Amino acid sequence: MSREFKNSGIEWIGQIPKEWDVIIGKRLLDLMNRSVRETDEVVTCFRDGEVILRSERRTEGFTMSDKEIGYQGINKGDIVIHGMDGFAGAMGVSKSTGKGSPVLIVCNPKELDDSRYIIYYLRTLAMRNVFLALATGIRERSCDLRWNKISVLPFIRPKAVEQQKIANYLDKVCGEVDEMIALQEQMIEELKAYKQSVITEAVTKGLNPRSASPLGSSKNVPMCDSGIDWIGEVPEHWNVCRMKNIATGFTNGTSITQLPNEESPYAVTRIETISSGNINYKKVGYVPFFEGISKYLLIKGDILISNINSLERVGNSAIYNGEQTLYHGMNLLRVHTNERMIDIYLHFYLRSKAFLEQMKSCCNHAINQVSVSSSTLKNIFVATPPLSEQQSIASYLDTKCAEIDALIAIKQEKIEELKEYKKSVIYEYVTGKKEVV
Repeated sequence: MSREFKNSGIEWIGQIPKEWDVIIGKRLLDLMNRSVRETDEVVTCFRDGEVILRSERRTEGFTMSDKEIGYQGINKGDIVIHGMDGFAGAMGVSKSTGKGSPVLIVCNPKELDDSRYIIYYLRTLAMRNVFLALATGIRERSCDLRWNKISVLPFIRPKAVEQQKIANYLDKVCGEVDEMIALQEQMIEELKAYKQSVITEAVTKGLNPRSASPLGSSKNVPMCDSGIDWIGEVPEHWNVCRMKNIATGFTNGTSITQLPNEESPYAVTRIETISSGNINYKKVGYVPFFEGISKYLLIKGDILISNINSLERVGNSAIYNGEQTLYHGMNLLRVHTNERMIDIYLHFYLRSKAFLEQMKSCCNHAINQVSVSSSTLKNIFVATPPLSEQQSIASYLDTKCAEIDALIAIKQEKIEELKEYKKSVIYEYVTGKKEVV
């Protein structure tokens, strides 16, 4: 027997099963406002839907408050919605008892409704950008999602027994999809690690080292100790010198305040512009014209190095290929090679462990970020082959890294397909378009 449907009256939902109800949030949910207990730890609501004690997941990357003004008690099993990041899926059923900041909306069903089903419904709205459309934007890709908006939000409501069946089914299917996504992500990390090992081996040992390396033939090349722990042995005919001997510049970019959007033709680099050895032109900033802007114009072959960032990302670098007109912004040091080094070889060297581990060992630590001065960067050691060998290594790495990047792209495409499948499954079952049998 086919299922009968009716119009839900909700634009972003459409048809729902005839026997399902539509109810507004304040009729479905009670807003909690518990006192904080002395022993409570901080509960955080993450964008992947996990709500858990911060100490059980990670403690880095948060802005810590000196005073916990407005914090509220959270119990295990509570529905928790992040008022700022709910649009991105930051909502879930709490796995922990503790305390949370006032930006979190904490609520529970009034009756026997399944909290998991309610969260799946809310995640459907987040995935369909309903919260972005309804909420007042207060910062880029964020929204102000308060209880007064949740309280009047229409919810579709099957019987409690069917809610439970839907939630159980989605828990199973989404869990399987998440496992497949995690496997693809693990393979991507392994490929990235392999790529870095290939780069490190090539720029410190060459293409034909004496050791049994997969990079070259069995030709023996005499090796010697570089005297630098991060570099180790290098071919005997190579030099090891400081950055200042093979490059010039080491300058920072313009400190002119960036515009909030593309109101200016003067595109400028930001920390976010440098990603995985490349320049991401979708993440540039824009500045107004000012006297002297021309000295910040990037020239093909310029290399940009992030010298202020998190410990994991400090040292990120990219080479400018002249594809689009771009100016040099803050927190990225700009260097260019001299006659002793080919720019593309240095580009690869800066992505090796030999460079990155040296740079991280020199960092000045501050709250939530580290920094490296230009004078420190100038004195980092670089393994320097003859120019002809630099070109051979760079050409080899161009080809090899492109092959690895192609494999990574396939894995990333698979992840996106799995995410889209997960979204469609949640939507179809939580809105009754498909029935759990």
